[in-house]
Amino acid sequence: MKIIAEIGTSHGGNLKKAKELIDLSVESGADYVKFQWVYADEILHPDTGFVNLPTGKIPLYRRFKELEVEPAFFEECLRYTHERGALFTCSPFGLRSLDELLSIGPDAVKIASPELNHIPLLKKLAEYRKSHDIPVIISSGVSKLADIEQALSILGRENLTLLHCITSYPAPEEEYNLKLIPNLSAIFGVPCGVSDHSLDPVLVPSIASALGGSMIEKHITVSKETDGLDDPVALTGEQFALMSHCIHQCQAAFRQYGKGAEDYILRQLEDEYGERIQKIIGDGVKKLAPAEEANYGRTNRSLHFMRQMEAGEVINIEDIGILRTEKILSVGLHPKYLEKVAGKKLTRNVENGAGIQWEDLTN
Repeated sequence: MKIIAEIGTSHGGNLKKAKELIDLSVESGADYVKFQWVYADEILHPDTGFVNLPTGKIPLYRRFKELEVEPAFFEECLRYTHERGALFTCSPFGLRSLDELLSIGPDAVKIASPELNHIPLLKKLAEYRKSHDIPVIISSGVSKLADIEQALSILGRENLTLLHCITSYPAPEEEYNLKLIPNLSAIFGVPCGVSDHSLDPVLVPSIASALGGSMIEKHITVSKETDGLDDPVALTGEQFALMSHCIHQCQAAFRQYGKGAEDYILRQLEDEYGERIQKIIGDGVKKLAPAEEANYGRTNRSLHFMRQMEAGEVINIEDIGILRTEKILSVGLHPKYLEKVAGKKLTRNVENGAGIQWEDLTN
């Protein structure tokens, strides 16, 4: 099982801290070090709402703007990650960040759960993969089977790893339904692992390993008390090292017991954690977890107006954003309808940021 340390944006734009987090990741057992290539306007509308931080309530868009860095920042992070003997991967969130990421030669591209339905992003990456054999890792939080099928039909299945995920921060361990790991792998014919947002460093990673998971991704932080957006649900270096140790112990059990290792590992965990283990394993049926049901359509992408417009105006492509709805805006149409929306006339006045609806458009 490959281990990804998700640094994300917890470096806060500070290269020294980024290198400290790379060091921590490698020393804690990570095979991959992962970042997020953030441009706020690729992710959110400026009026999307607010986020509560230890420093107070601030606009979420402004918080993302604060996390923007120059491409040279990630180029140096990649160089330093390789110097430390690990692999570098990163999540782009739009066409610009994807282009810039590909230009520095990452070891893999990670598509985060909210971008599972960002059709233009997936198509551009798929086009690149026709001439470059770059691995892709794709998370499937807050999704249904049809969403995964659509994404894989664009990206292809070669050299691709699918990560089961729950888009909730933190995600309850008992809702993880980890039997999905072998089931999704069988359904889609690709290796499957887990992107884990739960707080426990042992439970989900160990069970995922026992069930044949090929990869695990988990956030890492210097301290849960710092102001990174994901720091409260991240593992400290000590916790991450414990997780890595448990995964390696599971892998050792497979070498010793072969196919019988799954039962051995799960019995050991049940002796310590009791009935929680079967709840975490679940029934293996793909469905939205209770913790993420309310997020469907809001944290993944939809079409939004990028300016206030009046009835009778023609919608140009630059008037449309493929954004996460997030806090307060209305959810728009699926990104697959982008080309059908462009060129339509408006039937009514619309507000800047509103989700685009069929009722807004002439036939």
